[in-house]
Amino acid sequence: MIWKLGLAVVLAVIAAVIPALSSYWPWVLVLGVVVAFIIEGVRIVPQQSAWVVERLGRFHGTLEPGLNLIIPFLDRVAYTHSLKEVPLDVPEQICITKDNTQLGVDGILYYQVTDPRLASYGSSNYIAAISQLAQTTLRSEIGKMELDKTFESRDEINRQIVASLDEAGRNWGIKVLRYEIKSLTPPEAILRSMQQQITAEREKRALIAKSEGERQQEINVADGEKQAAVLRSEGEKQAAINRAQGEATAIRVIAEATAAGVRAVADAIGDKGGLEAANLKVAQQYVEAFANLAKTSNTLIVPTTASDVAGFVATAMTVLDRARVAKAQAT
Repeated sequence: MIWKLGLAVVLAVIAAVIPALSSYWPWVLVLGVVVAFIIEGVRIVPQQSAWVVERLGRFHGTLEPGLNLIIPFLDRVAYTHSLKEVPLDVPEQICITKDNTQLGVDGILYYQVTDPRLASYGSSNYIAAISQLAQTTLRSEIGKMELDKTFESRDEINRQIVASLDEAGRNWGIKVLRYEIKSLTPPEAILRSMQQQITAEREKRALIAKSEGERQQEINVADGEKQAAVLRSEGEKQAAINRAQGEATAIRVIAEATAAGVRAVADAIGDKGGLEAANLKVAQQYVEAFANLAKTSNTLIVPTTASDVAGFVATAMTVLDRARVAKAQAT
């Protein structure tokens, strides 16, 4: 320390001038003893640090951060500890999994001194102790799992190691805060097979995704065709309804017209000369029908009775004669 160096310089200067101050040597001796006591008795402890003091070889106490006084030549600072969180790199090691596969594992743990006395006297080297225990616990946990499981259970492995180290660390005055696996390295052949497995799994997922897409496409097409068929059937249904309504309307109109015609014929027949006019009309249509049939060369007309035609013709002639007579009388 700077202040100790300054005191040493002062002592050196005093020693150099002692011959000139031979008459004051008792005072010089007292001053030297005082300076020595100050150098050996004052201790300044940094923040987040703890110093273990022994008195005559036995534990006496722990110096807290700041200015502390000890008895020179009786007390001594035997151990110094940092109370900060300290990272410790655990050397890489080869572990054997449950399925007899070698696996290189590299990790790091973080610890903190919580009891300086136990850290000083609980173990001769607590750093080496927790490092060795971390490696042993890691081998034990890896040996319980198969290779594929180790990659999925890193958090579980970390928790088991922390629990084991923390329990043992209580006797050493330290607390293991966490452990992290940095890398898991299987053999090269295992890496190649794992890569092939990953590639096959990706291809499988791609095929599944493709088939799902095709399936969805077919579903969409079928659904579209279904909707189109429903729409077509609805259209055909509506068209049939419209046609039926049109035909019904036409039939109704024809029926109404026929009924009106029948009523008109009935009224005409009821009038004077109506019956004879009706007979004339029927006879005329009868003759026209026979005339149309006679136009075809392959038609042979055989009336049931020859008198039917003659009767219709006679009726028609009678009606015409009556009509001429009525017309002559009217003029």
